[in-house]
Amino acid sequence: MADDDGSQEKTEEATPRRLEKAKEDGETARSKELATTAVLMAGAGGLLIFGTHLGAALEAIMRDAFTLERSAIFDMRHMSVQLIASAKAAAWALSPILAMLLVAAIAGSIGIGGLLFSGKSIAPKLSRMNPIKGIGRMFSSRSLIELFKAIAKVGLVLTIAILILQVRTVDLLSISAEPTVPAMEHVLWTLGWSFFLLSCATIIIAVIDVPFQIYDHQKKLKMTMQEVKDEHKDSEGKPEVKGRIRQLQREMSQRRMMQDVPTADVVITNPTHYAVALKYDPSRMAAPMVVAKGGDELAFKIMEIARENKVEILRTPPLARAVYHNSDIGQEIPDGLYMAIAQVLAYVFQLRQFRKGHVDKPTMPNFPIPSDLRRDT
Repeated sequence: MADDDGSQEKTEEATPRRLEKAKEDGETARSKELATTAVLMAGAGGLLIFGTHLGAALEAIMRDAFTLERSAIFDMRHMSVQLIASAKAAAWALSPILAMLLVAAIAGSIGIGGLLFSGKSIAPKLSRMNPIKGIGRMFSSRSLIELFKAIAKVGLVLTIAILILQVRTVDLLSISAEPTVPAMEHVLWTLGWSFFLLSCATIIIAVIDVPFQIYDHQKKLKMTMQEVKDEHKDSEGKPEVKGRIRQLQREMSQRRMMQDVPTADVVITNPTHYAVALKYDPSRMAAPMVVAKGGDELAFKIMEIARENKVEILRTPPLARAVYHNSDIGQEIPDGLYMAIAQVLAYVFQLRQFRKGHVDKPTMPNFPIPSDLRRDT
């Protein structure tokens, strides 16, 4: 069968449970090209924004480092103090650019797929150490795509670099005739804009790579029809298991219900199809409550327990059907049946008094049932 041979095509979209499991395993869409572009753009922008400040700071560091006073020559600690001071000044000058690079690296990494923490993605897996599978991955379609992207990226950046050099050739040659300080500023400005233009070249690669990575991730998460069915069975439960659980729940509910029958004041019956056990405690209940009900075999069982515990059984077919169909176990009877059930309880009380010899035998009244609650056979 097709369901068993594993040859089915993955045509179904990933279910919410499959997507959640993929996140738990650390599987999400990621684009290295987007992260690379974000870092390069941030670095180029940082050089353009803070280049002047950085150049001035580096100039000051070099001036201090190469300027020695006579007293410093005989100070053994001067070299280490000067080194620490230069390192602090360089770190402070580079800190804005480094901060931009950090933000860009994080933003580029979570640009698609969002922020995700998973220990499973970094856990060692023996399957990754299989040399045969490793060779297979080297010659897979995904590796070929990555190779094509790398070649395209190098070719695009190289083309842009050649164009920049052609445009800037005269400008670069003119730097040699400038004084030192203006020449350094000119060089930094030229490098900053050239680097920025080269970084812009990677935007083209990222624009192509991001949709591809999203599509490839969704494709990997696709499922076969059998996988969807199996997941549904696992999440919702197999039909036979669910049926068995429902059966056990019914049996437990019936056992609890049967335990309440001896506490009932009266059982009204159809008598062959329905039986309803009613209880009324004026100190705790606002109205009579149904403690048990059932049909056919369950009705006979309720009547059997009632006889064993000397609970009054009253044959009232219309009223039994009305209570059975309009009330649930553990709930009070409907408002429209208050009068009828009150007469039932009064009649049962009179029967008890009659058996004790206190009153004459009562006559069963005609219990009133509203037309909207009546259930005729």
